[in-house]
Amino acid sequence: MSKGLIDNHGRKVDYLRLAVTDRCNLRCTYCMPAEGIAYLQEKQLLSWEEMSRLVNVLVGLGITKVRLTGGEPFLRKGIMEFLQEISKHPSLEICITSNGVLLGNYLEELNALGVRSINLSLDSLDPIRFHEITRRDEYEQVMASLHRMLDLNFKVKINAVVMKGKNEQDILALANFAKEYPVSVRFIEEMPFNGEGEKVETLNWLEIKDLLFQGFDHIFEIPMMMGDTAQRYQMEGFKGDVGIIAAHSRTFCGTCNRLRITAKGQVKTCLYDDGVFDLKTYLRSGVSDDELRNILINLNQKRPVDGFEAENNRKNTINESMTTIGG
Repeated sequence: MSKGLIDNHGRKVDYLRLAVTDRCNLRCTYCMPAEGIAYLQEKQLLSWEEMSRLVNVLVGLGITKVRLTGGEPFLRKGIMEFLQEISKHPSLEICITSNGVLLGNYLEELNALGVRSINLSLDSLDPIRFHEITRRDEYEQVMASLHRMLDLNFKVKINAVVMKGKNEQDILALANFAKEYPVSVRFIEEMPFNGEGEKVETLNWLEIKDLLFQGFDHIFEIPMMMGDTAQRYQMEGFKGDVGIIAAHSRTFCGTCNRLRITAKGQVKTCLYDDGVFDLKTYLRSGVSDDELRNILINLNQKRPVDGFEAENNRKNTINESMTTIGG
């Protein structure tokens, strides 16, 4: 049995991003329209059993890390039982990305399961701007989840999408949060996955970097490791660090180690492709684990070299929501 997925560009693929739902309880402006999107019915989603099978096969192929995303993962009933099932793989690091609204209800259980790494989507520490961005009044609930995670010593990353003309002023405030607390704050270039098919005018990573360097002295660059998406920086006297993810500029594609599976079972070998294989239909056709393993190996032999090639190869222009893709 193969113990590693190596793509056609020589990159090792050992990180699975698995969306468990497309539903979300926020309406962030960069992710979906104000009226939301047409959500999938339960039968259109991969079942928990199908996802467990996929994880089992992919662990056999060398996947060492899985991140559960959404939408908002904790909106789907049965997630804790699923986490209990996949936590039986001793070699698998399990991580979660959440908006924090419901997260506080599950932290003790997650801690007991050994799920210790959580990415929190949080674009502003200002309650008014939080409401403007998310179109929901959940700031206090999210902040309570964040501080409870810190109390329980979770490994916390804060993901902040930087939107031109909307929250540049939050960059320094969020960075200063890493001075007081042992968190990694990552500033992400806005991407065109807003569900409206509109181009975005981004604040690029160099502009974000300039704002950081204007606000702080004694900033030290942390060398990037294979598979890193964030260029991280350490500031003198900080308990945490900050980073910049050039998601729209796509500067890190050369070391990409990710495989994405959407909630409806579409395989995405790149965030910017439009789905390269309908895994749900394939699973439900009665295939064996060997056949499933082979299709996953073959799909990884057809990966684009970077996000620009993937976007150029799309059949349709980008018009999906990030909540449909799975982060």
